[in-house]
Amino acid sequence: EDRFTQRRYKADESYLVGEGKSPVGAYLDIPSIIDVALKCGADAIHPGYGFLSEKTEFAEACRTNGIAFVGPTAENLNLFGDKTAARELALKCQVPVVQGTPGPIDNLDDALKFINSGVGYPVIIKASFGGGR
Repeated sequence: EDRFTQRRYKADESYLVGEGKSPVGAYLDIPSIIDVALKCGADAIHPGYGFLSEKTEFAEACRTNGIAFVGPTAENLNLFGDKTAARELALKCQVPVVQGTPGPIDNLDDALKFINSGVGYPVIIKASFGGGR
């Protein structure tokens, strides 16, 4: 999909990844990306700013194959992908956080109880997991 883009023409080298797949399918084809990286002798991969940058599996695949992942460790990606665990770590490290429930809630009654405890509105409800989980 990038064959006619300026960044490809300006690059010293470019490689086809995920032949025959959709653009997103090719972009998320971790085994093909690792295979190309190993064949061309890459020593590091920058995952971009979405999809793969938050995939623990990609960071781990890079590490397993001796390729530097330019980004957080697989362990950190796993931790920060879980917003509840990330909040707990921030509190443990005395990082200021916005007021919130002490743990996850899974029903409207608990949410209303928290709101009516003095927090008031507006309230943001955030999914616990992100990053394509």
